[in-house]
Amino acid sequence: MKADDEKHMQTALDLARKGYGRTSPNPMVGAVLVKGRAVIGKGWHRHAGGPHAEVEAIRDAERHDYNVKGATLYVTLEPCCTTGRTPPCTDAIQGAGIKRVVVGATDPNPKHAGRAFRMLRKAGIEVRHKVLEREAQAMNEAFNHWVTTGLPWVSVKAAMTLDGKIATESGESKWITGEAARRKGIYLRRGSDAILVGVETVLADNPSLLARGKRGGVALRRVVLDSQARTPMDAQVVSDDQEQHTTVVVLRGAPAKRVAALKRRVNVLEAPARNGRIDLRWLLKRLGKESVTSLLVEGGGEVNGSFLQGGFAQRIAFFYAPKILGGIRSRAAVGGEGVKRLEDSLRLQEVVWERLGSDLILTARVVKA
Repeated sequence: MKADDEKHMQTALDLARKGYGRTSPNPMVGAVLVKGRAVIGKGWHRHAGGPHAEVEAIRDAERHDYNVKGATLYVTLEPCCTTGRTPPCTDAIQGAGIKRVVVGATDPNPKHAGRAFRMLRKAGIEVRHKVLEREAQAMNEAFNHWVTTGLPWVSVKAAMTLDGKIATESGESKWITGEAARRKGIYLRRGSDAILVGVETVLADNPSLLARGKRGGVALRRVVLDSQARTPMDAQVVSDDQEQHTTVVVLRGAPAKRVAALKRRVNVLEAPARNGRIDLRWLLKRLGKESVTSLLVEGGGEVNGSFLQGGFAQRIAFFYAPKILGGIRSRAAVGGEGVKRLEDSLRLQEVVWERLGSDLILTARVVKA
């Protein structure tokens, strides 16, 4: 039974990933219904506000004229037991006559964790959980972090030469990495709720900061750190057809005329200062309250340094091209003051290297001090 449970849970995990970039602020969840040795239903959470994976699997079985009563349900996350935009999945499970439920990860919300298990067992349903738990938790690391802290999960992404440079002294940066690496970068954007850059990046590159189309009907939110409201009115992020999804963050007391001009085009947040700069902790709390569960930081170097050295980043995605730029004035991927002692350097864990054409990508978890 253990081997069968893991096999069907792996199928459920594969189904859950189909919701990548589409379910926020809900988690990705997949479900499989099995009766005897036959898979009779499959489902996944397709978008926030839509039916949950358990209900999708039950409906799939019923569409194919299967009798769900007595079946086993495999689901990657503990079923919901409260009413939100949809009814509780625990009610659907009981109503369908399912006799056994196998779960990957427990609900990370401390108010709900384990509650569904108790309710299902009380109803006479057998429950087994923690099957492929690590994989199920990792899939929704951003959601889990947001639910437990109220803050977005922050990933810092940068494309650089082997000597850590993201641009020449004049700001030229297109293109350091190749097409395969750039496709991977777009994939990371599609999985994020918001992307953040500094105003220097807007001034130098005039990027669109899009994910090449809408992500399942949900647009990518664009955030620009611009303490003195210097973003030009002809910049793509404030003048294209996605301008309603742009937020420019300025310092309180920034030049009033420039702030007013931006407000006519985009959302503007007036943030408090910390050490003369935008207070990133305040900003992350604000974004978290606005249901931004995951934030992709794409720098430049000073912004990257602020998030990494300030302890605000959970993960990095660093792309390396087989090039050497050199030069003391060329722009580094991570700026800021840095550390004075090697022992104080940021440490990484869960390090994974992947080859993308002639480039490499390093993904890793940032270790908190």
